[in-house]
Amino acid sequence: MSEVVQAAVKDKVSVAGIQAAEERLKEVVVRTPLIRSMNLSERYEANIYLKREDLQVVRSYKLRGAYNIMKSLTADQLQNGVVCASAGNHAQGVAYSCHYMGIKGHIFMPITTPNQKIKQVQLFGREHAEVVLVGDTFDDCYYEALKFSEQHQMAFIHPFDNPKGIEGQGTVGVEILEDMKGPVDLLIVPVGGGGLAAGVSTYFKAMSPETKVVGVEPAGAPSMKKSLEAGQKVTLDQIDKFVDGAAVKSVGDLTFQICRENLDDMLTIPEGKICTTILQLYNEEAIVAEPAGALSIAALDFFKDEIKGKNVVCVVSGGNNDITRTEEIKERSLLYEGLKHYFIVNFPQRAGALKEFVNDILGPTDDITHFEYTKKNSREKGPALVGIELKNRDDFQALVKRMADRNFNCEYINDRPEFYHFII
Repeated sequence: MSEVVQAAVKDKVSVAGIQAAEERLKEVVVRTPLIRSMNLSERYEANIYLKREDLQVVRSYKLRGAYNIMKSLTADQLQNGVVCASAGNHAQGVAYSCHYMGIKGHIFMPITTPNQKIKQVQLFGREHAEVVLVGDTFDDCYYEALKFSEQHQMAFIHPFDNPKGIEGQGTVGVEILEDMKGPVDLLIVPVGGGGLAAGVSTYFKAMSPETKVVGVEPAGAPSMKKSLEAGQKVTLDQIDKFVDGAAVKSVGDLTFQICRENLDDMLTIPEGKICTTILQLYNEEAIVAEPAGALSIAALDFFKDEIKGKNVVCVVSGGNNDITRTEEIKERSLLYEGLKHYFIVNFPQRAGALKEFVNDILGPTDDITHFEYTKKNSREKGPALVGIELKNRDDFQALVKRMADRNFNCEYINDRPEFYHFII
């Protein structure tokens, strides 16, 4: 990055701006708690603190940036209303701000947005928010929202690539450092478009430079990691939309520049690992985290050897999870953990073949959770799609060996996503 660009970035986003945003936001945001997790601390032999932005007014940190942008605009800029594009959380922040400030907002969201998030936008915005569903991804609806904004001369409230938005998100860092009783050795921040990471890292690098700041994003949408590796902003051709709060094809111009300068490391986390973490948070911590909200905690395993005895803060960025996604979350977790396996099994078309499979192939704790078979011809063998759940991932090789020993011809399809994507 050239010195001119570095200077421009620092002029646009500053510690003073973040501190001013904190004062501005006191009238609307909740100061979310910084809680030491006993379970996670014992598991990693460290002091693991959770910054609970899932307990924010709109159940995510996005309100901080949205409101800070809107309060920074003039009356003339706001007179026609505002427009935003969001996969959910930014939309709720803008909707809440519109209702609070009495401003009309047009909220563009992807058609694939979970119903829970759409309803929350309508709840927070009430008569001041009009939801427009368009496109399959955030990027699709983003371009439609931009066109609408230009056509109607309405202010566009960017979800992450706006200096005032970044400074608003940076107030999360202010609260962490004020509430932390000791030094922060490692700070883990989820990354989608990069606004939160850019804001928090700006504050930490100035006020706590000894802290290692790490960004994490889903493996299926590694837009920041790919950009950092390339040394320039990269637009991905395809993404996995599962982690909807952090799945973008391209990060922001400004957020990329700041994150390139401030982040000490950038990791990608498999979606299945994120799902395992969501379930653990619910069962062990009574925390309902959305996929993006679980990202930072899912990253702890990758640092387990270096964080023993240290103070670690994970930002739980949001809790807007749709309960209808629970089965998919469980399925993705089981697949990642090596506990769920799918096969196409060629069963001998004779009486007793299935009984033999159950009695002689399955282990004592193995369970058939999926079975599709139809006999439509007179062939000697007929294919069946079989899903088997294990209690222990180490039982897998023995299961495969028993199939081979008993001459049950099978094809393993867990590594064939074109098949099992039809199942989960």
